[in-house]
Amino acid sequence: MDGFKRKWVVAIDLGGTTTKLAFFNHSGKMIKKWKISTDKRNAGQYILDNIVTSIDKQLQQLKVDKEILTGIGMGAPGPVHLEQGLLYNAINLGWEKNYPLKKLLEKKMNLPVAVENDANCAALGEFWKGIGQHSKDLIFVTLGTGVGGGIISNGKLVRGVHGAGGEIGHITVIPKNGYRCNCGKIGCLETVASAKGIQRITKQLLASKKEKSMLSDKYFTVKDVFNAAKQCDPTASEVVDTFSFYLGLTLANIGNIFNPEIIILGGGIAKAGDFLVKKVQPYFENYAFPTVRDSTVISLTDLGNDAGVFGACRLILNQMMKSKKM
Repeated sequence: MDGFKRKWVVAIDLGGTTTKLAFFNHSGKMIKKWKISTDKRNAGQYILDNIVTSIDKQLQQLKVDKEILTGIGMGAPGPVHLEQGLLYNAINLGWEKNYPLKKLLEKKMNLPVAVENDANCAALGEFWKGIGQHSKDLIFVTLGTGVGGGIISNGKLVRGVHGAGGEIGHITVIPKNGYRCNCGKIGCLETVASAKGIQRITKQLLASKKEKSMLSDKYFTVKDVFNAAKQCDPTASEVVDTFSFYLGLTLANIGNIFNPEIIILGGGIAKAGDFLVKKVQPYFENYAFPTVRDSTVISLTDLGNDAGVFGACRLILNQMMKSKKM
């Protein structure tokens, strides 16, 4: 394989439950991908060591020397100081505030490291190799355990002064009597458009309604909710409509600011496919400025769960090119 003859980088998509990793060559060709569980015990002290051990193990299995690696790119859940690689606040990992992620990983791996917010990495991945690669203006929204977002305007990531640009999941959509979010605010989009939010709304509706539902069991997944809605289950349909209203309203408001060519939906909830897009689209069109409505396409991710590692690869390649080490 030609990829084995070139230098590689490591791309990491660090999640609260699972960490996805991949080797890429300098042309952006994926050589190998795999995943490990994210061990958050004892304030997340094992996370980086597990990543290092996993990388070493994969190199041994591929019978490749560690010298082939030239850098590491990582997407992490939370606002990031790009130059210093500080993770300001990683609630889902248990790490302290201003966690020196870049410095610690560089020390453990003896390689240059670039760190970025995970949703920003996913947006960068779609912009580079996915469905957004021909668009200079795009919005990427991850719909999973939480709700994340990445915005690319005129070909550049919107980061903000402290790396918190594009935090779509924390836009307030219910200003009064909303649910409390993990971030500490009330009524964030994440409280109604994430997997946890959908399950909470479903349970409340099931408890308040007398009619039978396909979701009457105590345990159900978000996939179950969408499948039931596809079969016109009244409770599930109401849940999906509520979810679609808040998401469509939010996308319209963001669209009115950035006028993107494409809005890309990713994450586990996006596996609902075209059914999801068809539910969100009418609300987006209803609240979007006419020019935005007519010029913006809502689409599903092209790279799926690999968007994050593709973005992390692009991130470290960009850093290496700037430092002229490639």
